[in-house]
Amino acid sequence: MNLRFTAQSFLEAKVKKEKITMLTAYDYAMAKLIDACGVEAILIGDSLGMVVQGYDSTLEVTLEDMIYHCKSVARGAKRAMLIGDMPFLTYHISMTEAVRNAGRLVQEGKVHAVKLEGGRERAETVKAIVGAQIPVMGHLGLTPQSVHALGGFKVQGKDEVKAKALIEDALILEEAGVFAIVLEAVPEELAKVITEKLHIPVIGIGAGRYCDGQVLVIHDMLGLYNDFTPKFVKQYADLGACVKEAVGHYIKEVKNQSFPEEKHVFSMDHNLVKMLDDVQGGSYEFNTNCTRLKSLVR
Repeated sequence: MNLRFTAQSFLEAKVKKEKITMLTAYDYAMAKLIDACGVEAILIGDSLGMVVQGYDSTLEVTLEDMIYHCKSVARGAKRAMLIGDMPFLTYHISMTEAVRNAGRLVQEGKVHAVKLEGGRERAETVKAIVGAQIPVMGHLGLTPQSVHALGGFKVQGKDEVKAKALIEDALILEEAGVFAIVLEAVPEELAKVITEKLHIPVIGIGAGRYCDGQVLVIHDMLGLYNDFTPKFVKQYADLGACVKEAVGHYIKEVKNQSFPEEKHVFSMDHNLVKMLDDVQGGSYEFNTNCTRLKSLVR
């Protein structure tokens, strides 16, 4: 029996220099598939706002959205650690509200940890949530909930001031109690320094080869979302093309009546078929409440 991957497992992997794999999932079927493959962690990301709900950013995602998708994933994943994103404005207003909302993701969404974006400005919030016995994963670099403040989806930490600030933020989050940090869209050299300075794992997404692990959005890596493809994404399959081809075949076969075939249909006893012939020919007499017919075709 495989043991569940945990926050402690993240730390142990860092010590052993074992790379950590993490992918997103938003539903039962996909969670079950990737969990069976052996991925260590599943992030139920607010990226669902873009790849599932069709928004232009993650800002429209609500806590209720996240709880719904977290519950769906939890029913499918039995081994991977489940980490739920805290959506925009669920941890910004007060620490009390942040703890309550994190607790809802754990209690109702069935996740094992939460992830939130931001550096030093979120340190006290991290401490409060960790103080409630809820593991927290940090998120630095390109933080999608801050897309307007950042001026778009851009690489972060490219100048000296911003690079130093990111290093400091990472150290502050570690001190605040996060068990790991996602580092998104930063230069590889900067990610290497941050990874080596921290005692906790750094999970990269567009942060190069030296992080302690990697995470990708499942729709990106499988070719299921093509509205925008970041440079850092490697597409391991083109399921979008497969879906289009399959649906095209389906439409064609329905139109030319080659689907369904005989192997796809159900049959009745020949006596019942005779009765239906009588019904069709108008020679069958029904009871007023159709009781006899209902008993025959039930």
